[in-house]
Parts: sequence; structure tokens; C-alpha cells
Amino acid sequence: MITQSVLFYVLAAILVFASGMVISVRNPVKAALWLVLAFFTSAGIWLLLEAEFLAITLVLVYVGAVMVLFLFVVMMLDINLAPLREGFTRYLPIGLVIGLVVVIEISFMVGPRFGLDVIAAPAAHAADYSNTKELGRLLYVDYVYPFELAAVILVVAIIAAIALTLRKKRWSKYVQVEEQLKATRNDRFRIVKMAPEKKKH
Repeated sequence: MITQSVLFYVLAAILVFASGMVISVRNPVKAALWLVLAFFTSAGIWLLLEAEFLAITLVLVYVGAVMVLFLFVVMMLDINLAPLREGFTRYLPIGLVIGLVVVIEISFMVGPRFGLDVIAAPAAHAADYSNTKELGRLLYVDYVYPFELAAVILVVAIIAAIALTLRKKRWSKYVQVEEQLKATRNDRFRIVKMAPEKKKH
């Protein structure tokens, strides 16, 4: 139990440090790498809570797919880092004040109810316990209506994002496929008969 507590605090300290580096470094590639470290430490904390499915999902989906895609996009784009470095020290005091206020609010809400003496460690489960099955039961049995509602909201958000970004530019030329399909032979070319003319010498 002592080893598990020490491992939890070590992973939590690494997670807090990596999260701070994500928002403090000015290079987007380094920020993405620090975010990968934060994901790995979060997966380690979930493993301590016997949430193996969530831990491996976090590593495979976010680290293995999302962050790799983000790194490819950032490294392929020619990003000018000079504007990113400007204004960092100017807005740093405001950011520190806001961060301190958020920490104080969280400590007031969670502080009295947080700790090993208040919250007991999760009970160990048997070898045949499946947290994937338990998670599916919670999502599709106990919280099926909130889950479906969240899915509908996400679909609406995706459609709204596509509708907002796909705006036709006036200076761009677009091909109307339906107009091309309606075209006939007489619309594509025309035969003009002209009388021959003799060259005058």
C-alpha cells in the first residue's frame, strides 16, 4: 500500500509538471511532446485505479493517433515561432493570478474531501473482473439517456463546425458537378458552316 501511494504521488507530480510545461513552452512541437508525457502519466494513474481499459484507450487513441497526427501537422507547417514568443512575459502575471484563483477555488471545493484518510482506496477486484464490461454496463444501462444525449450534442457540434468552416470564397472557382451532368452534346460544341472565302491577291 505504501508503494502504491508513493507511485501515485510520483505520477501526479510528473503529471502536474508536464501539464505546466504544455502551457508554458513556446515551441508547439515541444508542447505536444510534454502533452504525450502527461497522457502517459494519466494512464499510469488509471492503472493504479484498476481502470486498465481507460488507460490503454488513452494511450492508443490520444498518444498513438491524435498526438501523432498533431505532430505531423505542426512539423509539416512552416510556423513562424517569433509571434509565439511575443507577449508571453506581458501576459504572464495575469495568467499566474488566474491560475492561483483556480487553485484556491479547487482547494475550497475538493480540499476537505480529498486524501487517503477521507477517501478509502478502491477495493481490489477478482482476477475475472472486467472493467470494460463494467464501463459498458454504466454507459448503456445506468446512464444510457445521458450518453445518447451527449452523442447527439456531439453530432450537432460536428455539423455546425463543418457548416461554419465550409464557406465559399468569392475569388475561388467551384465546379458544379450537377451542371456538368446535365450538359448535352449540343451544349458542349457547335458546328458552324461558313462559306469558303478566296484570298485576294
